Amino acid sequence: MRKNDPQKGKDETQDTFYHGRILVCQKKEGYRFAVDAPLLADFVQTKNKDRCLELGTGCGIISLLLSIKPFLHITALEIQESLADLAWRNVQLNHLDKKIRVIQTDFLDFRSPHKFDVVFSNPPYIKTQAGHLSATSEKSIAKHEVKCDILGIMQKTAGLLKKKGRAFFIFTAKRIPEFSRAVEDAGLNVQTMRLVYPRKESRPNFVLSKCVFPPSDTEFRILSPLFLFGDTGKYTPEAKKIFTGRIHVSSF
Repeated sequence: MRKNDPQKGKDETQDTFYHGRILVCQKKEGYRFAVDAPLLADFVQTKNKDRCLELGTGCGIISLLLSIKPFLHITALEIQESLADLAWRNVQLNHLDKKIRVIQTDFLDFRSPHKFDVVFSNPPYIKTQAGHLSATSEKSIAKHEVKCDILGIMQKTAGLLKKKGRAFFIFTAKRIPEFSRAVEDAGLNVQTMRLVYPRKESRPNFVLSKCVFPPSDTEFRILSPLFLFGDTGKYTPEAKKIFTGRIHVSSF
């Protein structure tokens, strides 16, 4: 398979999302995205003329899922060459190469002649010293703070976001205080938060956040919780809508 061939490789799977509207190739072994990717894609709000930036795109899944929403262009950054190549092939596979550009770079080194209306990221959740690194370096870099920490991500976001821009994140609920401090230290404010629970009786595992520069026209809000599974063990009605690609998102 030649470089940037959009077809599925022998070591990859090809999955469909949003009732077949989006095709995504992933490595059979290595980093594979999880439920947090479509949750963030659903949470991000875009407008027709928005120039968007993704910090750490992986296989490109979140930018691809955002393609059902309005935006002018997405620049998707990925430090790992193998994942950046995969993300670009996924962009081509979905005929989105005029809407999404993938750049293989350490986003901490990324420079842009313009700032962005929207920045979004699904950053690594696990502190390097807090757990065992994954079996592959690809997984370790994606899941652990090997190349950057949450403060570095927030500082880079603040540097690349327009003064009236919006930034969207999904992060582990276990580290909400640290996440909030990083946002504040970078000169941003958390405007909206939403906790994601596996079930009603469980603890939250994710927090979705919208961040802006102060002063904000809108007071801080905590949205109603999102429960992924109901009493029968099946997805809740809202979770089903998210995973099948609803376009309408409640106004923040």
